[in-house]
Amino acid sequence: MTFLAPGALAFLLLVPVLVVGYVWIARRRTANEHELGTMARSATRSGKPLGWRRHVPPALFLVGVVVLIVGLARPEATVDLPERQGTVILAFDVSSSMKAKDLKPTRMAAAKKAARAFVADQPSSIRMGVVAFSDAGYVVQAPSRSHDEVLAAIDRLSPRGGTSLGRGILTSLGAVAGEPLALDRTALDNGARQPGVHFLGSAAVVLLSDGDNTAALDPLALASVASQAGVRIFPIGIGSPNGAVVDIDGFQVATALDANLLRGVAKRSGGAYFSAGDASALRKVYDSIDLHLTVAGRKTEITALFAGAGLLLFLAAAALSMRWYGRVI
Repeated sequence: MTFLAPGALAFLLLVPVLVVGYVWIARRRTANEHELGTMARSATRSGKPLGWRRHVPPALFLVGVVVLIVGLARPEATVDLPERQGTVILAFDVSSSMKAKDLKPTRMAAAKKAARAFVADQPSSIRMGVVAFSDAGYVVQAPSRSHDEVLAAIDRLSPRGGTSLGRGILTSLGAVAGEPLALDRTALDNGARQPGVHFLGSAAVVLLSDGDNTAALDPLALASVASQAGVRIFPIGIGSPNGAVVDIDGFQVATALDANLLRGVAKRSGGAYFSAGDASALRKVYDSIDLHLTVAGRKTEITALFAGAGLLLFLAAAALSMRWYGRVI
């Protein structure tokens, strides 16, 4: 057991003073009994001598004082608590098409807003990471329980380059596993199981993208790899079917939401597709994650337990005093 305010334990130095004071009072009482006889003897309301019982209420009161002083020091103990755990990777499309303004103010800003809302809704037992992908994929923030770290990673994202949904999915799986995953290209092209991919489970990928894929790596094949690993993908469609025109390196390029591709990714992985306009979409993602129950030891402040125990000791001392003396000591 540790203490958040150990300085309060100095008040325990008062306990010996209280003990000495009580012993002095008890000796004076004994001396009075010798001098005055039965007239000074402690007795119950019925007139029976108290004997050893006279010391019980003061002893309970003293123990209560000790317990409350320990409570003032704000004790902490490691308590085993059950909690549901899982990992969510927020995979951001940071390609140049995310500059489009068919979602106000831009697709990128809309994706960040949706992600921040999701982070704010998550319990601390959920680890969250951030992956950014354009022509390649990057782990911007490894899975963490720190909401501040995840939000800071989201704020750093900016759009550039092309779009490789497949790289985004592969990098996200590596973030869940804690190491990059090696692909067997022959197995991938043939739709066979990947020999080096093991079951990960208790994880999901929230894929925030317009689905405007410009890379050769097939995102649908990578979605099947995610399914093999037990990781569901939940694409959030960022953009509109009518699309918009963006300026990329001096060229005017048309870009539109490819919801069909994103739905295919969701279906292959066992996830579900949502549009960015669905305010409850990201909450549905959390409900769909196969979380696992674990028991974890956590430092927990137990001041309330000591305060309650001290109060009970005081009440017990008062009750016994009223029963035996007819008054509170």
